[in-house]
Amino acid sequence: MKALFATLILSALVCTLWADKRPNIVFILVDDLGHGDVGFNGSTYYETPNIDRLANRGLIIENAYMYPTCSPSRTAIATGKQSFRTGVYTVPVLERGDDQVSIFSRWTVGEEHIMYSQPLAEAGYKSIHLGKWHLVGPYPEEELNGDWPRKEKLSQPDPWDYSWAEKHKKEYVKYYPEGRGYLKNIGGTYRGDPALEVGGYKGETGGYWAPFNNPFIPEKNPEDKWLTDYLTTEAIKFMDEYKEGPFFINLHYYTVHAPVRGRSEELVEKYLNKPGDPESGQGMQEGNRRRHTAEYATMIESLDDNVGRIVNFLEENGLRENTLIVFTSDNGWNAGINNRMRGKKGYIWEGGIRVPAFVNWPGKIKARRTQTPVSGLDLFPTFMDVAGIDYTDPNLDGDSITGLFNDEPKNLRNRPLFWHLASEFRNPTCSIIRKNDMKLIQFLATGDLELYDLKADPKEEHNLASEKPEIAARLLKELKAWRKANHVPLPPNAVVGN
Repeated sequence: MKALFATLILSALVCTLWADKRPNIVFILVDDLGHGDVGFNGSTYYETPNIDRLANRGLIIENAYMYPTCSPSRTAIATGKQSFRTGVYTVPVLERGDDQVSIFSRWTVGEEHIMYSQPLAEAGYKSIHLGKWHLVGPYPEEELNGDWPRKEKLSQPDPWDYSWAEKHKKEYVKYYPEGRGYLKNIGGTYRGDPALEVGGYKGETGGYWAPFNNPFIPEKNPEDKWLTDYLTTEAIKFMDEYKEGPFFINLHYYTVHAPVRGRSEELVEKYLNKPGDPESGQGMQEGNRRRHTAEYATMIESLDDNVGRIVNFLEENGLRENTLIVFTSDNGWNAGINNRMRGKKGYIWEGGIRVPAFVNWPGKIKARRTQTPVSGLDLFPTFMDVAGIDYTDPNLDGDSITGLFNDEPKNLRNRPLFWHLASEFRNPTCSIIRKNDMKLIQFLATGDLELYDLKADPKEEHNLASEKPEIAARLLKELKAWRKANHVPLPPNAVVGN
């Protein structure tokens, strides 16, 4: 209770101090960027000097977490709500099993779920969304009017089938950025990747090279031929137009999501000839896989170049001191590699859910690394706090992390983080609790437990569930209490109870 009271007092002070000159916010969300894909988290193969400079001058969140796939992560970020509240458990087309194994996932986020962009708009923020949206399904009317839980998973059209586009531009705008408080949407569709061309992933450009086939990119053959460059240019144009502020830039790059494409042959050659890192495995591949790795590295370097462009614009226009920059990824690595952690995108081990993250705000944030765990759910309340918005919703599942900007509040350091995956993808359905360096996984269909000491065993190689039964029992009790208190739904084949 004392910790909660202290947090409320801190929030009130934050609102008082910042409300008189609301800061600009630039939120950079990268797609599928792994925890170890950046220099500030130890990569020696991938090159991210601009990102590293920002990170090292800000607060690096060593234990930043998302869901293991993009749909639930992006929904949780946008709404501040756990997956069981929105019904978005994974990317619907990736689900496995039947309706007894999985509670098939929703795709479209209904209007009843407010997104952070809406109170920001009401408070006077001029906002733009650029890049990946993925918060609406291809057939929202059929989806929302259907029976739930579904008997079959949702589907999507071929990438080059644009039969959905006209309705999305007219009838379904309410599910798009413009219906959620943004003034513009550049490139956001129902799809989770940019490969909207004949052949999809196997197409020549993969969606990363113009002419872009995205119905929500107004210029089919713009001056910027590379998608990451184009989205950055549009972000800069918007900031320039609204530099009197406050503005909110929702810059959600498609990169580094598959399909992997090289930024230039020159850059590909650079990484082909660069020594790899034996510890992480980055750059150690041979043959075709080595070229794939080199091309992936050029996408990361391009990302870094464009983050540098954003910072340069802010500095040149005297906006840097009053702009919070938030940088993170929506799930663990997919196209890259990191042998320092177990798992990758789609898995509930650290490689799938732990992501690179930092916040940077000159003069407002103490530069350092923090071990305090932070969830993507925390971004909504943090944005409200920073913007000085008094926003109340009892169903927000995260906490503002502004207290971490210059301190290590106990209420954040000691709180548990929870996940509930009621739909099967790469792992069976499960619930997870992480608290005080310990992580417990309970598989719903069997009741089996996995317990890891993340500080001593970051690669999650030693299941301690039988060796430390007292800790496992304590965490399981807390996990079950959380499920019961929140009426968390379980798949039909679950043998565990709430």
